[in-house]
Amino acid sequence: MTSPAKFKKDKEIIAEYDTQVKEIRAQLTEQMKCLDQQCELRVQLLQDLQDFFRKKAEIEMDYSRNLEKLAERFLAKTRSTKDQQFKKDQNVLSPVNCWNLLLNQVKRESRDHTTLSDIYLNNIIPRFVQVSEDSGRLFKKSKEVGQQLQDDLMKVLNELYSVMKTYHMYNADSISAQSKLKEAEKQEEKQIGKSVKQEDRQTPRSPDSSSNIRIEEKHVRRSSVKKIEKMKEKRQAKYTENKLKAIKARNEYLLALEATNASVFKYYIHDLSDLIDQCCDLGYHASLNRALRTFLSAELNLEQSKHEGLDAIENAVENLDATSDKQRLMEMYNNVFCPPMKFEFQPHMGDMASQLCAQQPVQSELVQRCQQLQSRLSTLKIENEEVKKTMEATLQTIQDIVTVEDFDVSDCFQYSNSMESVKSTVSETFMSKPSIAKRRANQQETEQFYFTKMKEYLEGRNLITKLQAKHDLLQKTLGESQRTDCSLARRSSTVRKQDSSQAIPLVVESCIRFISRHGLQHEGIFRVSGSQVEVNDIKNAFERGEDPLAGDQNDHDMDSIAGVLKLYFRGLEHPLFPKDIFHDLMACVTMDNLQERALHIRKVLLVLPKTTLIIMRYLFAFLNHLSQFSEENMMDPYNLAICFGPSLMSVPEGHDQVSCQAHVNELIKTIIIQHENIFPNPRELEGPVYSRGGSTEDYCDSPHGETASVEDSTQDVTTEHHMSDDECEPIEAIAKFDYVGRTARELSFKKGASLLLYQRASDDWWEGRHNGIDGLIPHQYIVVQDTLVS
Repeated sequence: MTSPAKFKKDKEIIAEYDTQVKEIRAQLTEQMKCLDQQCELRVQLLQDLQDFFRKKAEIEMDYSRNLEKLAERFLAKTRSTKDQQFKKDQNVLSPVNCWNLLLNQVKRESRDHTTLSDIYLNNIIPRFVQVSEDSGRLFKKSKEVGQQLQDDLMKVLNELYSVMKTYHMYNADSISAQSKLKEAEKQEEKQIGKSVKQEDRQTPRSPDSSSNIRIEEKHVRRSSVKKIEKMKEKRQAKYTENKLKAIKARNEYLLALEATNASVFKYYIHDLSDLIDQCCDLGYHASLNRALRTFLSAELNLEQSKHEGLDAIENAVENLDATSDKQRLMEMYNNVFCPPMKFEFQPHMGDMASQLCAQQPVQSELVQRCQQLQSRLSTLKIENEEVKKTMEATLQTIQDIVTVEDFDVSDCFQYSNSMESVKSTVSETFMSKPSIAKRRANQQETEQFYFTKMKEYLEGRNLITKLQAKHDLLQKTLGESQRTDCSLARRSSTVRKQDSSQAIPLVVESCIRFISRHGLQHEGIFRVSGSQVEVNDIKNAFERGEDPLAGDQNDHDMDSIAGVLKLYFRGLEHPLFPKDIFHDLMACVTMDNLQERALHIRKVLLVLPKTTLIIMRYLFAFLNHLSQFSEENMMDPYNLAICFGPSLMSVPEGHDQVSCQAHVNELIKTIIIQHENIFPNPRELEGPVYSRGGSTEDYCDSPHGETASVEDSTQDVTTEHHMSDDECEPIEAIAKFDYVGRTARELSFKKGASLLLYQRASDDWWEGRHNGIDGLIPHQYIVVQDTLVS
């Protein structure tokens, strides 16, 4: 039997598990509520749009009628003139001609506004009704898929709970059996010791009587010892049996634990994103885009002078993006959509093992199970891949249906002199086409098939995830441990890199280094949103102390890396620019003279801690470098300021957010442009500085009070090079990027240029030649021929 302390510990473990599961269940409920709210807001938005355009149609119709009455009033007055010849004569006069043209223009405006009202009522409003119906229908189906995913997740959690209870029960039985075995052993030792003492105490008295007594006593003792031995053997067998059950139960628990964590991670990282992307938002943005484009087409044809106001709407329509909406939603409700903590192994009291047991007698069973899982996974992956291809083809079909470009109504504004009626003009519009019913039926049928395949694909992927997690853990336990050594080596390298520049956080240095090497010319850098999944993966790797961007590989999404950098500064507990200097910095923005403004900003910032100034200097030197490629990346200092302003400096409560944010953006723009005049140089502030090659350079005061330059660090090597030009054969290299030399010693070149390299000047620089000029060439900007370089 387990002790009260062990029993209490078991109850605490189970209670802790129940608490964690309850939190996840509550989170799942909140997710559905959040999606419900999004659907309700979407429906309300569509209803408001319908009401707005209905009222606007009434206004346009009233305006058209008033214009028509105005024109008819003066035309009737003209027709009532008695002297028709006089009227004809008057028509040749330029003032009368202007008057007639003005009346004709009023009549045309009346027709235009009638047409506009008809388009609102018979085209745009039905479109919003259709979008509302589609959104409600698709959300209902999406909710069914989401509920199924949540049910599957809870099923996995319940399975883990059952396996955990079984493990704890068998382990308790094993401990109890072991205790009973030890008790039997003690009884045996006690009985044997008692027999020896009794034999020593006995002395022979009478040959006959004493002999009979001793034989009888020996027989009794022997019988007692045999009983104890039998009991010991039974308890030994029972303990062995229970111990084996406990080992197997622990293995099952660890496998279920791994599968559960994998399933939870997949649901939060992949399933939720896919559900919102490919189910909840399916066709909504595209349909809304079409409806609003119909409105834009009507308004632009009605009145070209309204371009300034309509450009803003055009820009809003162009920016309709399901991915950005989803990202904002997930950021607004970060606590709801972020993955929970992984389930940790909860060992039974006294059980120190936390890994799968791959020793006999369970080794052969694990090997067989691993092979079975491998075989089943191969089959499942092939089947699920086929389902995925079908699903993607169906999705493309739906997207083609909802993105058809039928929003142009310019034909409605083409009139002839016959004064044709408005109804005949709009008779061929989108909503009155005979094929609309057929297209709608085809769309709904395709949607039904898509959701069936989507559900089948997600269920298959769930099963593959669980089985793959078990298979990988089994395979790892059964002997594949070489990857661990490689991982440790990479991790130690990452740690060394991080130690080299402790003043700059690893995530900041690594992201900036990667962008400097590969993304200076990337269009829309920091403005275009990256993949939320990849952003989370990179962010989690940095939080584990790893550097996922180490090395020269360029297989990461540039926008996602830029998103990680912005997310880091936005997520700081205290903004990089403290709130207590907000008003002092805002006062600097009002100064017209840029140099004077930079001087006052410098005075305000010098009160900040040294570490903060080092990070600021590093970041703004990089942003200044990035802005120099604005012709390629479309990110000048002002655009960069718009992207980084909200992340670096928050507007205090009680202030006008719109006007203050504009001042913040202007401040950040000034610091980007004037960063060299604002921040202390390396001699004034020791610490890492940004290098245009993408690396971090540490500066400190030299014995002579001057900062070591590139020329100083390579002077000796350069001398050696000129002494041995005839002995070394130059190496050919190709420029990967454009580079502009910062000093007379550095060479400038274009992407694709052919360069000659003599030898290494340092880890980051080569001595070489370009266009007949010798100088320094940055290593990160070139590709050296592998066959010529050892």
